[in-house]
Amino acid sequence: MNHNTNLDKCVACSTCVVQCPVSEVTSKFIGPRMLGPASQRFRLLNDGEDNSLSYCTNCKNCDISCPHGVDISNINMLARAEYCREHRPSFRDWVLAHGELEAKLVRYLPTFLANMGQANPITKLLLSRLGISPKADLPKFAPKQFPAMFKAYKQPEGLTKKVVFYPGCFVKAYAPQVGMDFVWLMNKAGYYVECPDTFSCCGTPLYTNGFEEDARKNAAANLMEMAKWHNEGVPVMSLCPSCQLMFKEYPVYFPDLAETAGSTDIGDCMQFVIECIERGELDPASAAVQTPLDIIYHAPCHLRAQGIGLPGFDILRMLPGVNAVNADAGCCGISGSYGFKKEKYDIAMAVGSKLFETIKDSGIELVSTECGTCKVQIMHGTGKSVAHPLSILRQRLEGSN
Repeated sequence: MNHNTNLDKCVACSTCVVQCPVSEVTSKFIGPRMLGPASQRFRLLNDGEDNSLSYCTNCKNCDISCPHGVDISNINMLARAEYCREHRPSFRDWVLAHGELEAKLVRYLPTFLANMGQANPITKLLLSRLGISPKADLPKFAPKQFPAMFKAYKQPEGLTKKVVFYPGCFVKAYAPQVGMDFVWLMNKAGYYVECPDTFSCCGTPLYTNGFEEDARKNAAANLMEMAKWHNEGVPVMSLCPSCQLMFKEYPVYFPDLAETAGSTDIGDCMQFVIECIERGELDPASAAVQTPLDIIYHAPCHLRAQGIGLPGFDILRMLPGVNAVNADAGCCGISGSYGFKKEKYDIAMAVGSKLFETIKDSGIELVSTECGTCKVQIMHGTGKSVAHPLSILRQRLEGSN
């Protein structure tokens, strides 16, 4: 898809501006309409770039709200990539973009050493000098990362059906147990899980931070691996809404790769679990009624942008004894690595303030969301516990055995 083809569908109605969480809290961002379709016309005339480009979080709320289907956020992301070809991104942005590489390196360090920046004032000072906010809570590396946990796990014998799991960077490095919860649920439903180590980071942090070529290399490797499984008729899916969305947007960012790759679509694990429930392979209603559980659910922006509903929330509402309510309070503000940046931290917290207050006012102690960085931001902004819907499903099913 050419990013210029739908510019003239924009009628300047400003619906996207009203729905933009960043425009609402800071004047440093001129807004999605002005930065997207309006500025793109000037870019085509080589009339330069607006300096507020980096303040777009790529949350997709402008796309969700646009009544004419203009790909506003992608116009901004493509413009950012073009800008970064001529203006090298900072070392801070390189650090935040290359989390997959850093996760591989810290496997050789004791966990306490890898995570010492969370509490060590000297490390926080160094991160601050780098441009990372000392007030932000960076995610903590897990003592044992997902690839090692998965390799050590023995799946039941005799499983005749198969699925492929794309874990994504967050599950790999920071939340491996969530990935193992998915493997457990798939085994219970009768599926053997493959998790090829040839998959790379989807490219979202790379592309949004200006490292287009690194993102392209990852996309090429991912599409090659995905094509193999699609040719065999095996579904490929991910737990991370941002990973899923990036795969679906490969045709926008890397049209030449997508043309030869076949399908770039990747499934949503939560949707697949619902399909398993509909086929009778899993039965959440069979979970014994345990201690009643109140949950407030947050829908990640990148999940809503895909237009596939809220399957995680639907699953929570199927569980006996669980009372799940939808926070329905907008963006959490983190937007991947955006909220970790020193100059963006206060903006991110202001964006998420409505969500934080909604959660606190609910009186509910447990929050559930599919997005790993949303989890980090919600814990930081509210002090509440946050769990993935799949982890809650596994816990309730195991408790019924």
